[in-house]
Amino acid sequence: MSTSYDRPLDANEGPAGTTGWGPPGSPPPAAAPEAASRPSSLPHRLWRGRPEDPRWARPALLGLLAATLLLYLYDLSASGYANSFYSAAVQAGSTSWKALFFGSLDAGNAITVDKPPASLWPMELSVRVFGLNSWAILAPEVLMGVATVAVVYAAVRRRSGPAAGLFAGAVLALTPVAALMFRFNNPDAMLALLMSLACYLVVRALEDGRTRWLVWAGAAIGLAFLAKTLQAFLILPPLAVVYAVCAPVPLKKRLGQLAAATLALVVAGGWWVAIVELWPAASRPYIGGSQHNSFLELTFGYNGFGRLSGEETGSVGGGGGPGGGAGGGMWGETGWNRMFDSEIGGQISWLLPAALILLVAGLVATRRYRRTSVTRGALLVWGGSLVTTMVVFSYMAGIFHQYYTVALAPYLAAVIGMGAGLLWERRGQVWAALALAASVVAAAAWGYALLHRTPAYLPWLKWLVLIGGLVAALGLIFAGRLTRPLALGAAALALVAALAGPTAYTLSTVDSAHEGSIPTAGPAGASMMGLGGGRIGGARGGFGGGRMPGRQNQQGQQGQQNQQGRQGMPGGGQGMPGGRNGNGFPGLGGDFAGGFPGGAREGGAGGMGGLLNGANVGSAAKALLEKDASRYTWVAASIGSQNAASYQLATGDPVMAIGGFNGTDPSPTLAQFEKYVADGRIHYFIDGGGMGGGRGQGGEGAGRGGDSGTGSQIGSWVRSNFKKVTVGSATFYDLTQHRGN
Repeated sequence: MSTSYDRPLDANEGPAGTTGWGPPGSPPPAAAPEAASRPSSLPHRLWRGRPEDPRWARPALLGLLAATLLLYLYDLSASGYANSFYSAAVQAGSTSWKALFFGSLDAGNAITVDKPPASLWPMELSVRVFGLNSWAILAPEVLMGVATVAVVYAAVRRRSGPAAGLFAGAVLALTPVAALMFRFNNPDAMLALLMSLACYLVVRALEDGRTRWLVWAGAAIGLAFLAKTLQAFLILPPLAVVYAVCAPVPLKKRLGQLAAATLALVVAGGWWVAIVELWPAASRPYIGGSQHNSFLELTFGYNGFGRLSGEETGSVGGGGGPGGGAGGGMWGETGWNRMFDSEIGGQISWLLPAALILLVAGLVATRRYRRTSVTRGALLVWGGSLVTTMVVFSYMAGIFHQYYTVALAPYLAAVIGMGAGLLWERRGQVWAALALAASVVAAAAWGYALLHRTPAYLPWLKWLVLIGGLVAALGLIFAGRLTRPLALGAAALALVAALAGPTAYTLSTVDSAHEGSIPTAGPAGASMMGLGGGRIGGARGGFGGGRMPGRQNQQGQQGQQNQQGRQGMPGGGQGMPGGRNGNGFPGLGGDFAGGFPGGAREGGAGGMGGLLNGANVGSAAKALLEKDASRYTWVAASIGSQNAASYQLATGDPVMAIGGFNGTDPSPTLAQFEKYVADGRIHYFIDGGGMGGGRGQGGEGAGRGGDSGTGSQIGSWVRSNFKKVTVGSATFYDLTQHRGN
């Protein structure tokens, strides 16, 4: 073992000290006398854990993971199909291997989702085994959440001991946005897991300088790219710089190792891209979200630099860039305080001020350590990832949703655990005790402020958090002089005060159903910009109709019984509450003012014309589409992916999404659609869905419901030439019956 480490390590590379929080330089603990004769059975090893850990460590970890699993599984099926956009792709991939590979929205392989498909693969395999239902879709996300907690624990435990690791794991598990997204089917759960794993592997490489750890880290980031494209690369700069500076090997070898890791990243993330780009476009689905059927264009445009500048081609509007106003726009205000504002603060920022204090204090505490200090290197890896991602999120002018902040949760939790552990070791030093107390005061004061934003929600809790935090901070100031029981009591009170607020929001999150494209965590009002927090719909006065059977939503109204979905599963149909301008979507005026066409009705689009939510598919409409369904490649076509997804999930048959998610992708063209109809491949056209699509090229009016987009052209052609069929309040056009016949 290298002697360059700032603290000695035992044979298992664990931290020094019998409690895991021993002072730097203390010798590793001696093995217990009975260790040699201890049974080596697998159950015993799983329960006992590492010999150098205290006996309570492994049972406590298993308890944490079990509690996280039960918490995240609680009433999981209440969210139904969650985001029907991705659930429809999962349904398609469970019936077609081609759809699984490409990430197609439908088994007819007309168009893909606007992300790479890796995050869909676990759900699709689960549905192939267990059938199409809410648990089969969402349980893999829960397991990824539990795995992320385990990774964060393992990373913190290695340098700061099991107590700090348990604290970090609990912070992650009880972060509201984490509880939201590890129970939801957007790509962010897989992204958070792989990013956490990459940080863990880089720290392992810092310990012994072995190339394999860094190569595996590169592979993890490459796989994360296949989950959510360029967001996976946000932490590359801090990881690369920290390893280049701090690794315990010569500089030439460090650079070679970074090159090998880069190659692993390219291979892990590039193999799928290469196949898609080389595959003949005529025999694969259109790449959703692009304007020229190119995944590279999607990566660097709509899902890439456009998110930073606010100029996403084919989007429904701009961000805080040109035309967005002073530092703000359709997707909220940008600036240094974005993570703390009324739209995002309650999702992620509860312990963010404390984490920043602990990060700075931890770097001060390790300032005299040698270059190869793994403790300081670990702080820089996790802290650098936290700060880099937070800065990008704070200033990106394009599409930004509150749930993106789940990416911060593992970094924040690790910094909290390591920083608190490091300062606790030095609690006898005045500056360390004051820094530790300051972090508790920051957590308590900010927790009070966040709870004050929802005054009707547990009004007594904010006072418990504030008073408890101040008392705990006072005790921590003198922790080095107190008896051990009193010091531990102050620490326990600090933990309670710090975690009480996020725990309450987390419990509210798991006790609410979440559907649609933009879910938010916490109780009602926790996010002023939230369009999908809990059950939103007719019961909330939005545009859509209530659907969740027997559920108590975030506003306290009882959900309405839905008998129309397949296997009791909802097809969509929620709408949106009033946004900041009172028009149903924040920051939008002009064509959007006053609401959106196609408000949720039977067969109609949900809020925002079906862009964010789907349709409420009636039993009569379902029966109409299912009749002779086997004769067609697509039983229907509809403008916009959410509307198409609702019908596909209700019937189990492919439905073509004209124009992709926003209805602005130029696929299919009018000529292509006419040929599909002439060949008898589409049965019905569903009227009233999607945005109607702009110009299809991201120019002026893109996504604004104009008449020049591909979707509008197709809609006009259909209405002029084919027989109208009305089922209840839903309108279809039979593409096998011309008008007048």
